[in-house]
Amino acid sequence: MQLHWLPVKFRIKFKILLLTYKSLHALAPRYLSDLLHPYTPLRSLRSSVKDQLAVPRTRLKTFGDRAFCVSAPTMWNQLPPHIRCAPSVDSFKKHLKAHLFSEAYGL
Repeated sequence: MQLHWLPVKFRIKFKILLLTYKSLHALAPRYLSDLLHPYTPLRSLRSSVKDQLAVPRTRLKTFGDRAFCVSAPTMWNQLPPHIRCAPSVDSFKKHLKAHLFSEAYGL
């Protein structure tokens, strides 16, 4: 009997990315939205950086990288574009969960 649960590491990633999606679509508290900033490249290149977030620099690698304002944009930018551009929360959750399952179990 399989439960179809994500491993804890991926469940945490799921929750952070869901909060990020909700923050970007004004469905989460404002203080979370204020921590996320769109990425604007210095030069306009052909490669698209649509829907990416700026990742702030940190001084402390052990704790700084774990902060929401750093980990959320890092994880968000690693998502495939079709997941980042999901039209609804339900669609985002469905595609994200499928992506994380394939990442966790190599499906």
